[in-house]
Amino acid sequence: MEIVGFAGRHAEDFRRLNEIWILQHFELEEKDRRQLLDPVGEIIEPGGFIFVAEHEGAVAGCCAMLRMDDGGFELVKMTVAEDVRGQGVGRMLIDACLDRAKEEGATRLYLETNSKLAPALRLYRVMGFEDCEPRESEYERCDVWMERRFGPDTP
Repeated sequence: MEIVGFAGRHAEDFRRLNEIWILQHFELEEKDRRQLLDPVGEIIEPGGFIFVAEHEGAVAGCCAMLRMDDGGFELVKMTVAEDVRGQGVGRMLIDACLDRAKEEGATRLYLETNSKLAPALRLYRVMGFEDCEPRESEYERCDVWMERRFGPDTP
């Protein structure tokens, strides 16, 4: 398994993998459509990043980070293909995001999710994310807000 930066060849898999998990539990929302149809324009060009897990030539998972106005990043579009879940791919993707956020001098990595996604919530908590105060969200499905703060002594 290798974590790489997003390239044009990943666009279709980025869209497809995210649509699978979203539609399995929810409905696609406007923000989903924008990001999945134009990941470069919606995520990368405004200063964000997309990471892709590749395994034997196939995309096994992905996640993205949106630059936030407060100096942090928002973790978005995190998913792992069903056939490789439980193999540490999600952890590897989050590690890549944490490393890049720290390199960029971020104050925190923030995310919005849903309480129905128990495996994701467990992973986020294991990775050091803590619940934070609710805030306005573009997603109707959001009912959990989490963040991992960075400081000078943060590992």
